[in-house]
Amino acid sequence: MSRSFLKAFGLLLLSSAVWAEGTQLWQQSKFDEFDRGTSNGVAISSDGRLQLAPALKSIYTSPSTYIWQVVSDAQGNAYLGAGSPARVYRVTPDGKSTTIFEAKELQVQALAIDTDGTIYAATSPDGRVYKLEPNSPVAPGKKKGKNPEPESADSAARNAAPAAEVTYRSSVFFDPKTKYIWDIELDPAGPLYVATGDNGQIFKVERNGEGSLFFKSDEAHIRSLALVQNNTEPQDNKRNKKNAALRLSTVIAGSDGSGLIYRISPAGEAFVLYSAPKKEITALATDAAGNIYAAGVGEKHGGVPAPATAPAMTVSTSPNVPPAAPPTQPGSVTGGSEIYMISADGSPNRIWTSKDDLVYSLTFAADGQLLAGTGNRGHIYEIQPGSKAGSYLDLEKLSANQITSMVRTSDGAVYAVTANLGKLFVLGPGLQADGAYESDIFDAHSFSHWGRAEVRGSGDFDFYARSGNVDNPDRNWSPWTKIDLKDQQRLPIPSARFVQWKVALRPGNGGAQVESVSLNYLPKNIAPVIDDISVQVGARITSPPTQKPASESVNIPLGNAPAAQTVHFDTPPSAVKDRDYIAVRWSAHDDNDDDLVYSIYYRGDNENDWKLLKDNISDKFYSWDSSLLPDGGYVVKVVASDAPSHSPEEALTDEKISPRFEVDSTPPQVQALQAKVEGGTMHITFRAADSFSPIRRAEYSIDAGDWHYIEPVGQISDARTEEYDFMAALPQGEAPVAAAADKNGRKSAKRARTRDGGTEDDAQTDQAQVVNTGEHVVVVRVWDRFDNMSASKTVTK
Repeated sequence: MSRSFLKAFGLLLLSSAVWAEGTQLWQQSKFDEFDRGTSNGVAISSDGRLQLAPALKSIYTSPSTYIWQVVSDAQGNAYLGAGSPARVYRVTPDGKSTTIFEAKELQVQALAIDTDGTIYAATSPDGRVYKLEPNSPVAPGKKKGKNPEPESADSAARNAAPAAEVTYRSSVFFDPKTKYIWDIELDPAGPLYVATGDNGQIFKVERNGEGSLFFKSDEAHIRSLALVQNNTEPQDNKRNKKNAALRLSTVIAGSDGSGLIYRISPAGEAFVLYSAPKKEITALATDAAGNIYAAGVGEKHGGVPAPATAPAMTVSTSPNVPPAAPPTQPGSVTGGSEIYMISADGSPNRIWTSKDDLVYSLTFAADGQLLAGTGNRGHIYEIQPGSKAGSYLDLEKLSANQITSMVRTSDGAVYAVTANLGKLFVLGPGLQADGAYESDIFDAHSFSHWGRAEVRGSGDFDFYARSGNVDNPDRNWSPWTKIDLKDQQRLPIPSARFVQWKVALRPGNGGAQVESVSLNYLPKNIAPVIDDISVQVGARITSPPTQKPASESVNIPLGNAPAAQTVHFDTPPSAVKDRDYIAVRWSAHDDNDDDLVYSIYYRGDNENDWKLLKDNISDKFYSWDSSLLPDGGYVVKVVASDAPSHSPEEALTDEKISPRFEVDSTPPQVQALQAKVEGGTMHITFRAADSFSPIRRAEYSIDAGDWHYIEPVGQISDARTEEYDFMAALPQGEAPVAAAADKNGRKSAKRARTRDGGTEDDAQTDQAQVVNTGEHVVVVRVWDRFDNMSASKTVTK
C-alpha cells in the first residue's frame, strides 16, 4: 500500500469522530493538531511530524524589561541593546554579564559591532549613535593585526576575558537630529548606515563620525536595514575613491506605512524592489547568493499614513514599568505576518505566512536555513528558503513572548533575545539530548473505554497515556503509563471521559520522529433525550420527509486547515392550517451523536393502553388525519431510539408524553328552529347542541341577506347546549322596523351586529312602511370550539 494512499485515507479518518456507530478514532497527524499540544525540546514540522529540536538554554535575564537587539563578537560574547532602563550589556557564553554603557535616553534600540570590538549603540527617542570602544583587548594573549588568525570556539572561550575585566569608553559618534533611530548596519567597507523615523531618512556615517543624508523616503519610517556585499574587485591594488565606492555594499531598507522594500546603490540611488501586502517591514536578511528575505506585519489601510505615527511592536507591558513610546504599543499590530524572498533577479515570492505570529527578527542558522523570531507567542521557526510550498519547522517556544532579535555566533549557535521579560537564549549547536511532547486533552464527551494506540513513527521514542474525568490533568488523573506499542493491546489506563498521550524522543540513529498518533475508543452508550414535544390541532405539516442520502458526505481539507465538523441543526417544518389534521413536533438530542429513529403512540382519556400511530420516523415531526380518532381528549407519546447506531442489546430509548389535547370532528346540531313574523319583525328561536365541545358562535340570515352574529340567551357562549331567542329586522324596504316584544309584553330595542361589524336598529317607528306578508327564508348556522359547523333553515309567512 503506497504512502500517498495511507495519507489520503488518514484525511478521511479525520471525519470519523462524527460518525457515532461503535468504535471511534481520535487522530492527530497535522501541524495545527500537534500545535495544540505542549512541546519541550520537540519541533513540529509543517507537514505534521514531531522531531527533536535544537538545544535551547536561557543564559541571562536582564534587569531591563526589553532587549531590542543582540550582536556577537568572534569570541562568542553577546552584546545586548536594552530599554527600561536603557543599557548595553556584555554577556559571556557562560552567562556572566557586565553593563558597559548606560544611556540617558529611554531605549538602546540598535547595535552594530566592528571587527576590533568597537560597539555602535543607537538610542531612541530623540537619540544619537554612541561609539563604545573597549579599554582592554577583547581576547587577551592574542596579537592584533590586519588579518588575525581565526581561532576555534573552544580557544575563543578559553581566551575570552572575564566580563568584570572589560571596560569601555563611550562618546557620541553621530547625532541625526531625528525622533527615532530604528536600525543601524555597519558596512565592512567602512561606513555606518543609520535608519531613522519621523522623516524616513537613512544617514551614511563615515568612520570619523562625519554623516550625510544617504537616502530620503516618502515613507515616515525606515524600519529595518540589511546589506548586500558587492563582490566587484578593483582592477588594481590602488585604493582610489572610485574603486572604494565599487566595494561598498548595496543597502536594503524596509519601510513602515506602505511596506516598501528598497534597494539603494552605494551612490544613494534607490529602487523599490517590492511593495509588500503588509504595512511594516520589521526585519531583513540577505544570503551569499544575493537573495533578500523580508518580514512584513500589520494590515495596510487606504490613504497615506500620518507622518507622526511611529511603527509599533506588540509587547505586553508590565503595569509597574511605563512603556517607552513608540516601540511598545500593545495590541497595535494585527493581521499576522508574512515572509517574502526576493531573488537576486528581483522576483518576489511569499514563502511563509501566519495569522497569529508576528515576525520581528530574521537570521540564518549554521546550515543556511532561515530562522524567524516571532511574537506574541515567542516561537522560533525554521523556514526552508527555497520552498515554495511553505515548508517550515516550529523549533522552540521561549519563556518570553516577544523575540526581538537573533544573531548567529562564531560556533554555529544562535543568540535570541526577548522583550518582557528581557532574556538571552542560546539555540544550538546540536540537538536536544531528549525531548517530550504532550498532546492536547481529548474530550470524548462521555465515559469511554480506550482501545489500541496506533502510532506511526521511526527512531527511538517512548509512548505514554493517561486518563481522567475532569478537564485538568492535575486534578487526580491516572499517572502516565508507558505503552508497549508492539504488543497491540488496549491502553492499560482507566476508562474515563478525557485522555492524553505523550511521546519522549531521543536522538538515536538518525533521530526519532513521530508522524501520526491515533487512539481508538468506544464511548459508553448514553440514552437519547427528548427535550420537548408540542401538539397542534388543526394543522397539517407540508414539509416532505427527509430522505437519508445513499452515501455519507466527507470533507477533505487542504493543507493545515482543520477538518470541518458536522453541524447538526433542525429545520422547522412548514405547516398550514387544516382543521381535519393534527400536527406533532418534538426536539431530541443524543450525547453520543447517534442516529435516532422515533415512534409515535396515542392514548385517549380513561384508557390504559398505548396505540401505535407510526414508527421508524427519522424526522422530528408528523401529522395525521384527525378523523381517525373519535371525539375526546388524548395524549401523544414519542419514543426515541438509538438503534440505528447500536446493536439490539446496546440500543437505548427515551420517551416523552405530550400535554393533553382534544379532538372534535363532529359538528354541532341545530334543534327546534322556529321563526315567526310579529308586527313587522321576525321572532326567531332555536337550540344549538354539541356532544363534546362548547358552542362558540352562531349567525343568521334572512332571505339570503347578510350574515348577522347573535348571542345566546344569557349572552356568554360557554356550554355544549345554548338557547337562542331574538327579534330580527325584516329585509330593508319590506316592513317597518318595529320594537320587539318580549314574553311579558314589554317592548325592547335590540341591535344585531352584521358580519362586517355594522349595526341595525330593530326599533324604528318614525316612518310608516307597508308590511310584506309573503314568505321569508331564515337560515342559521353554529360552530363549536373546534370550528365544526352545521346549518339549518326554515320558511315562514
